[in-house]
This record gives sequence, C-alpha cells and structure tokens, in this order.
Amino acid sequence: MSDPQPLEQAAYDMSGARLALTLCVTKAREGCEADLDALERMFQQLGFESTIKRDPTAQQFQEELDKFQQDMDARTDPVSCGFVVLMAHGLEGVLKGEDGQMIKLNDLFEVLNNKNCQALRAKPKVYIVQACRGEQRDAGEAVDGGIKMIVEDGHQTIPTYTDALHVYSTVEGYISYRHDKNGSFFIQTLVDVFTKRRGPILELLTEVTRRMAEGELIQEGKARKVNPEILSTLRKRLYLQK
Repeated sequence: MSDPQPLEQAAYDMSGARLALTLCVTKAREGCEADLDALERMFQQLGFESTIKRDPTAQQFQEELDKFQQDMDARTDPVSCGFVVLMAHGLEGVLKGEDGQMIKLNDLFEVLNNKNCQALRAKPKVYIVQACRGEQRDAGEAVDGGIKMIVEDGHQTIPTYTDALHVYSTVEGYISYRHDKNGSFFIQTLVDVFTKRRGPILELLTEVTRRMAEGELIQEGKARKVNPEILSTLRKRLYLQK
C-alpha cells in the first residue's frame, strides 16, 4: 500500500475588508459586558471593522442582520469575511430578544448565505452563538484516571450553504454558563485563544474545546462541564491572524 498523500488546502483570501457584527441582549445577563469588552479587543487586534448593538428585540435581531448584509453588498471594496456574534438567552434553535420574543437562528443564518449575500459569496461567514440550547446540565463522565473530560451551464457554481462556520457555546439541549462578573466561559476562552494563538480557525477552535473540556465550573453548588459545538462547511483554511 502506498503512503497516503498529504492533504493540501488552500486558504481564504483575507486581504479585503473584515466585518463583524455583535448583537447582545444584556437584560438579565450579568457579565455580558465583560464579554463585549473582550470581543471588541479581539476584533480590533484581528483587523475587523466591528459594530455592537445592545439589547435588540427579536425583530431587531433580524433587522440588524439584514442591514449588515445590505451594507456589505453596497460596498465598492471587496469583503473577505463576515463575523457575527449572537448573545442572548435561548433554547435550541431560538434566541430570546430583549422584548422576550423568540427569533429562529436559522432565519438569521439565512441572511448571509451564498444566495442572499453577494459580498460573502464563496467567502467565510463565522457565527458565534453564546446562548443556552436547553435546560440540561452536564456533570461529566469519568475516563482514564478518573479525569473528566464536524459546473452548471458552463459556469462555476457553489452550494448555497458552503463557507459557513457555526460555533455554539454548548451542545444541543444544554445550558451555557456565564459568570456574573467575568463573562462567559466560552467567549472568554475563545477570545484568549484567537488573540494569542495562530493557525487555521478550526485548529484554534479545537484548542478552545480542549480548554473548556478540561475546565470545571461550580454551578448551584455542583461541578459542571460544558463544551462548544462546531459545525463547519468551510472549503478552505481560514486564518484570522494577520
């Protein structure tokens, strides 16, 4: 048997504009300002034009994403990457706006896909979701040593849903933890890795997952575990560091 050939992967061109939008419900979400501060530092270091909107209603989540898409498509200079951070209370598949109404995550994700956003067609779209996805709590499982630890008609075409990266702060059905002063375990870990490490984003996210899996939180007097979930349709390597 011949030796397997090394996989050569192209990288996304990140020489154009990098745009970030953060939509954060602060109401009854103590500690989120620490996350917003950390994200702003991260985007500045990574060369993103960053916009923050606080306390959007459910409808405003949709309106702000629509405006983000329209502004990108109206630009005359090339756009390399769109980065969206969504922070709110939530359940699986939905976020709760400041008004208590729910917005479907899939409706928000649709806005920047290859069909609806020309500026980001075939370009990376990163979604970071800091929200609960259910009520379950993870006490962890014991492993070794007792340690607790995804050409038509002559024209090149592309699927509608490629080049997207969805990163959730917790897995389906589970709570996402946030400290009332220090911010969320997920956002703070992600920012630390993204600003201090270099490499393709999926490798960085593996490091985020490792750190979170090795950490342990005390909630309601009990030890809890939490880890992010990463869904990717990226076709190339994505490097955020200049």
